[in-house]
Amino acid sequence: MFFLLTYDPLRINLFVSMPDTLPRPTDAELELLTILWSRGPSTVRDVHDAIVKRKPAQYTTVLKTLQIMAEKGLVRRDEKQRAHIYQAARPREWTQRQLAGDLLQRAFAGSAHTLMMGALSARKASREELAELRKLLDDYEKGTK
Repeated sequence: MFFLLTYDPLRINLFVSMPDTLPRPTDAELELLTILWSRGPSTVRDVHDAIVKRKPAQYTTVLKTLQIMAEKGLVRRDEKQRAHIYQAARPREWTQRQLAGDLLQRAFAGSAHTLMMGALSARKASREELAELRKLLDDYEKGTK
């Protein structure tokens, strides 16, 4: 995916490529991404307010983390207004797939069977969850998912 950026004062066009993979977010970054996915594009103040409802957090820490995430490509920053607006660069599902694939390789040597058994033994799944998993596996085998 390519984006055309124009630097207005000099009318310079820059072509920027969006990588297929992004750095794995830290736990703190994942917490901010979760807020952005649920709220949509938000200011630093909005994100900070959402965090402090659950735990103490400094505004400057949230700001710096979002700035680092923008540098990494995890979020996009809209600087058109005085208060910059941040939004997740990728949808939640894309990031979850990336994290699951990374975990599969790092912790389970690429074995989906071992990953599934580990997940099921870590916490008892409800009947509804097991039915959903069976349907997902059936759909996967049929090639519909």
